[in-house]
Amino acid sequence: MITMNEQIVTFRKQLKSKLDSMRYEHSISVSYTCIALAMRYGYDLEKAELAGLLHDCAKRYTDNELIARCRKHEIALSEAELKAPAVIHAKYGAWMAKNKFGIQDPEILDAIRCHTTGKPGMGILDKILYIADYIEPRRDRAANLPRMRHLAFQDLDQTMYEILSGTLAYLKGKGSFVDPMTVQAFHYFEKLTSPQTEHHNMQTPEKGE
Repeated sequence: MITMNEQIVTFRKQLKSKLDSMRYEHSISVSYTCIALAMRYGYDLEKAELAGLLHDCAKRYTDNELIARCRKHEIALSEAELKAPAVIHAKYGAWMAKNKFGIQDPEILDAIRCHTTGKPGMGILDKILYIADYIEPRRDRAANLPRMRHLAFQDLDQTMYEILSGTLAYLKGKGSFVDPMTVQAFHYFEKLTSPQTEHHNMQTPEKGE
């Protein structure tokens, strides 16, 4: 019987052979950040680690290759996803996690699937992965990282709101297409968080980069 630790080591070896070095290091860093957040919020550590480790497993492919592979495996793509293909690796990554890595847990698969856009009604692992992908130690582009790294261990919903708010401001500032799911996620967390809370809406790099 293969232990979870042995499975993790196997997955790391597989990813290291397929991803470029910085993407691999990012995946390892996200997995550990997921573990740290799972410790803080009482979530299953192994599930959090797996979600973080595999979240970018489809990043080995170009946008055109991802579109072709989604069509081959009959994975539906929306018009919004085709306009902003940088988010498609999340959807195909969930397929790969299930069919190539043998992950059957729906929470892990769902978290991978929504880690670029977010969505309304996100579960705890969805939020942990989305936030870990943003705050992991190798990230250095967003001006609000110190605050987000602190806030992530205080309030997941408030952190989601502020990251989404900054992401939308960043995309609109660039004149980039905004996936409707990101807008829906923003409005969901906007309603969920207190209107009396002071919000810091700094522009942030696009999620999924």
